[in-house]
Amino acid sequence: MLKRSITTNAAVLTLFALVTAGTLAVTQISTREPIERAIRKAEARALLEIIPLERHSNDLLVDTYPIPKSYWSQLGLKQGGNINLAREEDGTITAVIIPSVTYEGYSGPISLLVGVNRDGSIAGVRVTDHSETPGLGDKIEIKKSDWVNGFNGKSLQDPAPAQWAVKKDGGAFDQFSGATITPRAIVNQVQSVLEFVASHREPLFSAPVSQRAVEVEQPQNQIQEPQ
Repeated sequence: MLKRSITTNAAVLTLFALVTAGTLAVTQISTREPIERAIRKAEARALLEIIPLERHSNDLLVDTYPIPKSYWSQLGLKQGGNINLAREEDGTITAVIIPSVTYEGYSGPISLLVGVNRDGSIAGVRVTDHSETPGLGDKIEIKKSDWVNGFNGKSLQDPAPAQWAVKKDGGAFDQFSGATITPRAIVNQVQSVLEFVASHREPLFSAPVSQRAVEVEQPQNQIQEPQ
C-alpha cells in the first residue's frame, strides 16, 4: 500500500511539473513577439530623437556596426553592442549612435546612447536606463529635464578638454541642485565616447551597409583589434 501511494504521488508530481513547464513555455513563446516589438519601438524612438528622419534615409535599427570586444571596456559595455549608422541616400554616413554605460552614477550604472556627427560634434544624447534618485538624478531623462540637450553641438574642441566637467569642478556643464555625481558621470562618459569616435573615425564613417540592412558581402573595413 505504501509503495503504491509513493508511486502515485510521484506520478502526480511529475505530471504537475510537465504541465507547469508546458504552461511556462507557451507563455514565453506567446509573449516573446510583443516584448520584442515593444523593445524595438523603444529603441527606434530613442534613435530618432537623436537623429530624426530628415537626417537619414536608412533604417537605423538594422544598419549597424558591431563593436569589437577589445573596445567594450572603453565604452563600459559588458555584453557588447552595435553602433547604429545614419546614412544619406548615396550611402554616406552622416552620423553614428554609440551605446555606452557609465558605472559612476550615484545609484548604479547609467546606460547611454550618444550620437556623433561626421564633423565630430554631438548629434544628441539619451539616457536609456538608470537607477538614479527620483527628483534629483533622474533629471538626466529627457522627459524630466532638457539637461541632456546641453550636449548638442559640443565636441572635443568645444568646449576645450579641460572644460569637459560640471561647473562645480570648473567645467562648462551644469549640475543639478543637490545632485552632482550623476551629471558628472554623464559628462565624463560622453567625453569618452567622443574620444572613441575620434580614434576610429575612418572605419566608422566608411563602414559598408550591414547584412541585416541589405544583402551584401560581409563588411571588410572594420575597427582593428588592438595589438
